[in-house]
Formats: sequence, structure tokens, C-alpha cells
Amino acid sequence: MIIRPQFRLLLICGALVVSFILSFAVWQVGYRQAREQSALRGKADVALAVDWLTAQLQRHKEKVVLLVEHPLLEQLQYPVADAQGRAAGDLLLEAADKTGALALFYADREGRVLASAHQSNMSNIKETEYFKRAMDGALGVSHGISEPLGKRVFYFAAPAFEKSGKVAAALIVAVDIERVEAEWRGGSPTLLFIDEAGSVFISNRSELLFWSRVPEKNQFLDPQGQPAEFSSSKKGDLEIWNLDWGPYIPRQGLHLSVPMPSIGLSGEAIIDLAPAKRLAWLQAAVMAAVCLGFGAITLITLDRRHALAQANMVLEERVLARTMALSDSNTSLRHEIKERKEAELALKRAQESLIQAEKLSALGQVSAGISHELNQPLMAIQQYAENAADFIEQNRNAVASDNLTQISSLARRMARIITNLKAFVRNENEPMTRVDCVSVVETALELVQTRREQESVTLIWEKPEKPIWILAGEVRLGQVLINLLTNALDAMSESDSKTLQLDIRVEGQVFITVQDSGPGIAQPEKIFDPFYSTKEVSASDGLGLGLSISYGLIQSFGGEIKGGNTSNGAKFTVALKPFTQTEGADG
Repeated sequence: MIIRPQFRLLLICGALVVSFILSFAVWQVGYRQAREQSALRGKADVALAVDWLTAQLQRHKEKVVLLVEHPLLEQLQYPVADAQGRAAGDLLLEAADKTGALALFYADREGRVLASAHQSNMSNIKETEYFKRAMDGALGVSHGISEPLGKRVFYFAAPAFEKSGKVAAALIVAVDIERVEAEWRGGSPTLLFIDEAGSVFISNRSELLFWSRVPEKNQFLDPQGQPAEFSSSKKGDLEIWNLDWGPYIPRQGLHLSVPMPSIGLSGEAIIDLAPAKRLAWLQAAVMAAVCLGFGAITLITLDRRHALAQANMVLEERVLARTMALSDSNTSLRHEIKERKEAELALKRAQESLIQAEKLSALGQVSAGISHELNQPLMAIQQYAENAADFIEQNRNAVASDNLTQISSLARRMARIITNLKAFVRNENEPMTRVDCVSVVETALELVQTRREQESVTLIWEKPEKPIWILAGEVRLGQVLINLLTNALDAMSESDSKTLQLDIRVEGQVFITVQDSGPGIAQPEKIFDPFYSTKEVSASDGLGLGLSISYGLIQSFGGEIKGGNTSNGAKFTVALKPFTQTEGADG
């Protein structure tokens, strides 16, 4: 069979056309499926955000409804006696501190403030919608910008009734929206909570606050009233928004909406479609590669057949003279092909074995890291639980409650540790933010305080008077410090003199130093190698991955960690970048 050049060109063009058609079809199907999956995940994210916001506001609403019937408040009348005013103010201040309310005050029907948790500059309360509704005997709900406070707030006003059933006063709480939305800042997806006027009142993207949506014109207006680049389209039941609102807003995203009539808002989200497109392009590229590969194999096969046909023609002409030579040549060729196939099979098996070994190695590292990092919070939870039991027996319920709160916090921290360890194994980095390293050191010291006191370890630590801000991840930096402190306590377990010294200094970079009075490090150059440990495995809860993981975490912040010996023991120094306004704006 002889392949003509025209047929060869036609075959190549046909393979390219088929590859394009199949790849385009795969892209269409893959993109549609990826959009649907993104919509499902987005609906769950929006529902979770709506439930969380509703729960935060519900907590304040329930507080004012219950507190408004307090006897101290029911006795207040204008003008208020000094003693009554102070007692009521203390009551409101305690409630505000517990709930984190921005303002909490009690006003009579004329809008005069009878008691307040803080110094009150509230004026014209009587004209507000929430106060008017409370005076009608219903729960007043409103939101806006607090003029004396200059912040976005949510107001709840609970009416106080006289015995006759007439409304006598109202208890008003102002909820700081910035404090509520701080949990979402910079998260994904983009969340918008739009009021009935179409204004964005709450968002995890601060640059979108006070933008206005005009449904009649299908457009968005920025705070200056200028139209923003915006268009929408329908893909089946899904609404697609095309935007150009900045580097942190998706250029194309799914729009999802959940009404929140109880607080007069609509929860909306913009789900980035870029990952869905990338997945569809990847699937299309795989299909194109398969088609082109199949075409190449077909062409090579035809070329081989063509070469074989030509060889047969030559062999037929020389068959009488070279029969024996041809037989030997064919035998040698078959033997070589067999050896090559056997070599390819052996290579394939070796590659599969290597891949499996790499998978098992990665799984072992992740398991060892999680076991090592979770042991410390578990020990702290055990200690707090035992202490709580002792405090309850001593009828010290307040202290026991604090211990239980610490246990809850440590449990949440364990969840974050697992998330951070998984991200570290995958070489992922969550966005870094401004972190007060003094606060992180204090938290780490608190977690090891019980053990330090039990082992009679002297702490040398002069806490800086002001916060020292760095660019890092708070949870991951805390893990590193807890690891260093725990290692220091382990090193001093057999020492006669036990001294733990911490220091923070700023010299261009921020340096955090942890020094112990233990026996020192036997091989300082290997301390950051995986599975290296100065302790026996039977005497340790870890497998030598703690310092290795700490080294990687600090490097992910753009810093470095060093360890060595001094004349009195071991010394570890963590160097981190100080936080600057420029980095904060970029982040």
C-alpha cells in the first residue's frame, strides 16, 4: 500500500478537524457541568453565610428582648436619679461587653436616654423608624450609618410595657456591622447583602460597600453615582454576571440570591467561574491530545505499512540471492523487538512502583504531621478538663466556665490545625494578614502555662507595651511557637535549673527568640530535617516532623527560623517581616 501525498495531507486535515470538533464538544459539556457544580457549592456557601449573619444578629435581638423586662430598667423615669442611673448603666455595660454590642441604651417615649452602656450622644431618637415601631409595641429593626459613631450599624429596639399595656420606653442595641463582617473579609465567594433600596450594606469585599443596584436599568452604580461595567445573561436557570470591578472581584461569575425578609436584606453572591473554565479547558486539551495522538499513531502505522510494502518489493526481487540472509535478519529483528517490549514492560512496572511508593510516603508524612501537631491541643484540652472538674467541686463555676471556653477554643483550633497541615502538605498558602506577634506569644505561653508551672520552669518574658504587627498567619505562627515552647520544656525535663526565656525585638525585621536551659542540640545542622528528633520515639509523641513543618510554615510567611546552641542551652530565633500599610493594601 502506497500513501499518496494528497491522501496524507487529507488524513492530517481530517484528524485536526475531528480533534477540534470533539474538543469543542467536550469543552461545552465540561463547562456546563462545572457551572452546575459551582452553583451547588455556591448555594451552600450563600446559605451558610446567611445563616451565620442571621445568627449573629439574632443573638443581639434576643438579648434586648429579654433585658428590657429587667426590674432596674422598668423603674427608670425621667429625670433619672444618680444611683438608679449608675446601676442601670452598669447593667447595660455588662450586657454590651458580653455581646460585643457597639451601643446599648434605654430611652423613654420622648426619646430621652435614661440609661446607657457608654457615654451617649444619641439625638433625635424619637424620629427613627426602629424607635417608632417599638413605640407601636413591635420589635423595631433598622440599619444605617450611626451619626455619632460614624459606623455601619444594625438597630434592634424592644418595647417596654407598663402594667396597663402601654409602651413606656424602649431598649435599643446598635450592632457594629464591621465587627460582624470581619469574619468574611477577603473570603470566597464574593458576598453582598443588599437592602431594599438596592444599596450594598454588608460585604466581604470592602470596595463594594454602598454600591447601588438599579434593577430597572440592569446596572450598578458606585458610591459616586457612576455606572460600573456590568452585564448579565442567562444560561438555563443560571444567571451569569460579567464584571470589571477590580482585581479581587470575579470578571465573570454566577449570581445567586437568598432573600432575608426578617432583617430587610437580600443575601447575594458572585461565584467565580474562572476555575470552571480552567477545568473545561483542561478536559478539552486532554481530548485534543487523545485525538491527535490517535491520528499520529494511525499515520505512523500507515507509514510503517508503506515502508514494509516497499521492502517486500525489494525482497521479492532479491529473494533467490538473499533468502538465508533475510531469514537471519528477520530472526534478529524479532528478537530485538521482543527485548524492547520486555524492557518497556519492566520500565512501566518500575514507574508504577515508584508512583505508589511516593503516594505512601506522602500519606505517611501527612499522618505523622497531624498526629504530632494535634497532640499538644489534646493535652491542653485534657488539662483544662481536669482543672474544670476540680473547680466545679470547689464551686468555682466562673473559673470552670472559662476552662470550658478554652476547651471549645482549642477544639476549633484543632480543626484549623488540620486545615493548615493539609494546606502545607499540598504547598498551599492561605492569605497572610496583619498579626500582633505579642498576642500570639501570649496565647502560646498560656497554652503551656500549666505544664510549665508543674515542672517548676522559670519564665523570663518582658511583654512589650505596644502591639508589634507582622505579616503572617496567626494560627500557623501560633503552632510554630507552641512547638518551640513544648520542645524547650521537653529539653529541660532532666535539668536541675529550668529557665525558659522569650524575647521580641525589632531590628528591620521582627525577631522572636525562644531559649531554654536544657542540654542543647546534638546535631544543630539536622534539626529541620524531616523525622530528625533529639528524643527517643518511645518518650515522645512526635516523629520528628514538628520542626520540619515549622520551618516550612515560617518560610511560607517570607521569614526564616534558625536553631543552635548557647553556653546555657538551645536557642531558636524566628525572623519575620514587619507589617506595612503597603502590604496591607496589597493583601
